[in-house]
Amino acid sequence: MSLRETPSNSLPPIPSAAGGWNEAFERLGNAVDPDIDTRHRELERPVRVLMIGAGHRGSIYAGFALHSPGEMQVVAVADPNPLRRNRLGDATGVPAACRFDDWREALAAPRVADAVIIATPDREHAAPCLRALALGYDVLLEKPIAPTEAECRTVLAAAQASGGIVAVCHVLRYAPYFRALKALLASGAVGQVISVQHLEPIEHRHMCHSYVRGNWRRSEATSPIILNKSCHDTDIVRWLVGEPVERVQCFGNLKWFTQRNAPPGSTERCIDGCAVEPECPHSALRIYHRERQRLHVFDLPPDQTQWEPLILQRLRDTDYGRCVFRLDNDQPDHLSVNILFRNGATAAFSMEAMVSYEGRRTCIMGSLGDIVGDMEHFVFTSFKDGSRREWRMKTDAHGGGDLRLVRDWVQAVGQRDKSLLSSSIEVSVESHLMAFAAERSRLNGTIEAVAV
Repeated sequence: MSLRETPSNSLPPIPSAAGGWNEAFERLGNAVDPDIDTRHRELERPVRVLMIGAGHRGSIYAGFALHSPGEMQVVAVADPNPLRRNRLGDATGVPAACRFDDWREALAAPRVADAVIIATPDREHAAPCLRALALGYDVLLEKPIAPTEAECRTVLAAAQASGGIVAVCHVLRYAPYFRALKALLASGAVGQVISVQHLEPIEHRHMCHSYVRGNWRRSEATSPIILNKSCHDTDIVRWLVGEPVERVQCFGNLKWFTQRNAPPGSTERCIDGCAVEPECPHSALRIYHRERQRLHVFDLPPDQTQWEPLILQRLRDTDYGRCVFRLDNDQPDHLSVNILFRNGATAAFSMEAMVSYEGRRTCIMGSLGDIVGDMEHFVFTSFKDGSRREWRMKTDAHGGGDLRLVRDWVQAVGQRDKSLLSSSIEVSVESHLMAFAAERSRLNGTIEAVAV
């Protein structure tokens, strides 16, 4: 089978290797394609889910019920925002009596669900998770598990004690690109993993939207950016190497999005007659008003003819309209982490805001070959004969992993089989401990041990 690009609005099969490739590549299709995972089977009935959080991430996960109604059904929703709550409830057919404005109310109501998906703000992850586990629900928990190490360990202990199916939303593990990388490493074609270089390019507008103007701009109010943005990456590096982490070291700071870099003539809000707004790459008027990007945070009505005045009003009333150089943000806009694994392998991870692109970049150096990739394409070069082999697939956000993640969790819940999950709760917590240790290192100038 030859390589081909495949749209990812569904859950497509992943192309296997081209003719003449070695056996490891010939097996890649079956190894990473969830649609032909022999462990998956038709469930006796759909898993009934209570959605706690109906924002952007919650809506994506709830979308699996529309994609595969025979596997998952959303039967209740809790969100304090009535527009989001009812939008998700209407889309998934949740009755009015099962729409709640608070997770406490939802979990206190007569039980209608088998499991809970938690997609609330970072600091509201642990409490509903602990309550759901105490009530005997299975749980899919958006990352991060919690904003503190102590809370993460508490959730771990509760999950272990409950005996339930508990998964964390490490969606990159389900991206076809990383599944293909993992399968290739497992085949032995690369030999021993000696070192990994991994880059997370946030893209400068994404950084402005989420970590300068947005809800995650202050670490004390949410969690450090290495945790809330990059625990995906600490997890994926740990997963690819397949060894426990011993020590980490981190450097990084907030260099660009600060008051001292505010251009002469700039104003508190982009809409206030800022002299440099027309040429500013971070202009809120450009991003939200003229180019209509990232508007999901504004909770706009379906009728787009009503958007113009509402967007302008949001830019006057919310932090999304403020100058990126005049906020109270404290999250680093660049950082680098050195990681030492128990077996002597190393990894270097960088998170960068000041780039024009998104999509992780990965270089893997092995004893028998190396791999260079960019989330949609990678090249493996063998040291034995110098041959080069390629994998390529066009994907969507998170590399196409979102619905694949939900599918594995639903199958695990439906079959009562934790082994169907890509990551145990123990390993998920370890990736968070890596992030906490990296943040301590960054702040204190230390090399930190990672103790699970």
